[in-house]
Amino acid sequence: MRVYLDNNATTIVDPKVFAQMEPYFVQMYGNPNSLHDFGSETHPALRKAMDQLYCGLNADDKDDIVITSCATESNNWVLKGVYYDHILGKDKDHIITSEVEHPAIISTCKFLETLGVKVTYLPVNEKGIIETHTLKNFITEKTALVTIMWANNETGMLFPIEEISKICKETGVLFHSDAVQAVGKIPIDLKKLDIDFLSFSAHKFHGPKGIGGLYIKDSQPLTPLFHGGEHMGGRRSGTLDVPGIIGMGEALELAVHNLDFENNNVRKLRDKLEDEVLKLDDVFVVGSRDERTPNTILVSVKGIEGEAMLWDLNKNGIAASTGSACASEDLESNPVMEAIGAEADLAHTALRLSLSRFTTQEEIDYTVVILNDAVKRLRAISSTYSYAPDWHDSKL
Repeated sequence: MRVYLDNNATTIVDPKVFAQMEPYFVQMYGNPNSLHDFGSETHPALRKAMDQLYCGLNADDKDDIVITSCATESNNWVLKGVYYDHILGKDKDHIITSEVEHPAIISTCKFLETLGVKVTYLPVNEKGIIETHTLKNFITEKTALVTIMWANNETGMLFPIEEISKICKETGVLFHSDAVQAVGKIPIDLKKLDIDFLSFSAHKFHGPKGIGGLYIKDSQPLTPLFHGGEHMGGRRSGTLDVPGIIGMGEALELAVHNLDFENNNVRKLRDKLEDEVLKLDDVFVVGSRDERTPNTILVSVKGIEGEAMLWDLNKNGIAASTGSACASEDLESNPVMEAIGAEADLAHTALRLSLSRFTTQEEIDYTVVILNDAVKRLRAISSTYSYAPDWHDSKL
């Protein structure tokens, strides 16, 4: 059996989504900016897709949703755009983020530091989320932007976005959220929240790869990353990916339609898997399941390197992921595990299991059997593992 439990990395394209996209590869393939019929015949489907995106995020029609290649591009655009528009040559020079953001945020912030920007990386608590009072303590009159993810890609932990947005509004600071792991899994209502920028990516909610978006509130000015033509109202140059946009719109509509299924059926399967994992000795799951996205588990199994567990599962047809990575002779620890204060030996043991609405009960049952066998086998050959009944209390 093949079981895919790496849905926080990418998801299968929903067959209904592919069916909507397919005609625009081989039949209606014109450039939508062309004046002839081959171009103009794509317009109705593009308008529908954009309407689906606005509806799925409940964005106001006076706001902008700009198509990008992915959330990495969207994140880069916000950070670098804010640098050009609000920091370079201005009175502000400060950005606040968290220490558990996606590399698309962390790496861009590190780059901006080389240009003289001061960046604060907020710590997280033992649950893996920031506390709002911490944010308040670091905002100054020099702060141009706060960028905090909506849901963590490793743990699934949900950040207090509503409170953060209020703090930013009260202090006059721009707020951006990387919502890649939230869109399609929990309700998003941008009319109710003071979020200036929001990034998302289609392949995280059963759409195609290579297409994403950036929500910009009140048509906020933002210096483009790409210059060229006048595509997307001059905000983002480049020929539009017609099939990708159509696929993303359809995928978001289907994801929103299936939110109840995600919150009930997917959550029940996740909880069943988590319950079985917790029956094992010396395991730790990061964060309360009620404070996470309904599909995600980050578990540490004492005495077993995450890479070893990953390979053992893969050998039996199960796809998962781990924050640790082999690089020649060095094993990098999971940065999220480090951030929550886990001891060094645990930071190498993290395994992420992420489900989707296409995950089945049969797949979870199979995974439980294989996971139990893998733990027994790998611990039997571990040179570091010894059973400690009080490990849960003594280690974290």
